[in-house]
Amino acid sequence: MQVLIVDDEEMVLEETKETVGMELPGMKIIGTSSASEAVDIAGRQQIGIAFLDIEMPGMNGLELAKKLKKKNPDTNIVFVTAYAEYALEAFDIFASGYLMKPLQRKDVKRAIKNLRYPVEYQSGKLRVQCFGNFEVFYDGEPVIFARAKAKEIFAYLVDLNGAAANTGELCGILWEDSMDMERNKHYLRNLISDIRKALRGCHAEDVFLYRRNQFAVDPEKIECDYYKFLKKDMAAVNSYRGEYMKQYSWAEFSLYQFECSVRSTSRTQPQRLFR
Repeated sequence: MQVLIVDDEEMVLEETKETVGMELPGMKIIGTSSASEAVDIAGRQQIGIAFLDIEMPGMNGLELAKKLKKKNPDTNIVFVTAYAEYALEAFDIFASGYLMKPLQRKDVKRAIKNLRYPVEYQSGKLRVQCFGNFEVFYDGEPVIFARAKAKEIFAYLVDLNGAAANTGELCGILWEDSMDMERNKHYLRNLISDIRKALRGCHAEDVFLYRRNQFAVDPEKIECDYYKFLKKDMAAVNSYRGEYMKQYSWAEFSLYQFECSVRSTSRTQPQRLFR
């Protein structure tokens, strides 16, 4: 998770960064005095909380909040302002907080404790997003795979939730009806190497498990919205909006099973979902 702070007054911006930093030690805090730059940042970074000034030239904080919400509906918006009259309009945007200047540490602490979309981030742990598009992050930064199909293999193994897949299964997922098995196996070895290299680059290689003809991930070493959903974590449940690894066609079957499980568990006692 990363925190974004936007205020057109440089001194206030630095003071807000310092105050928020005291309540969120170890979190990456990005500050900017430009609303348009904040939109660009949200397009490149995963923003968990955005502390926004309201009265800014050009694009005000309310307009900025709407744009940030379009980038990521689960971004928590906390307004920091000297003007109380915007409170009603702020909560129409489903803001998580409305704090008055000068900012007090106790108010920041209360706002973080009562976020609309609770955020949980463990520094140094791989974070995987399955709801919506499949994405992988480490310390808030995207993990870059050398080839798109290497990332797809990793997504498929995450979907298996600790169960192992063999070479034939992975080749079938990637190339379906291709008959050139030897060529596919050779290419698959390159993709496996890509996965290991990408994970090694963020000190998370132990997430990937392999021996002979078996490949898997260790779910205990991944922070994942899908895994949390299976454990009935309310923040993960609230973040699910009917989309699961939507860039991969094979994930449609998992989504179908997932939806069936969601419907059945809404009528019965809680139980473990598929896989």
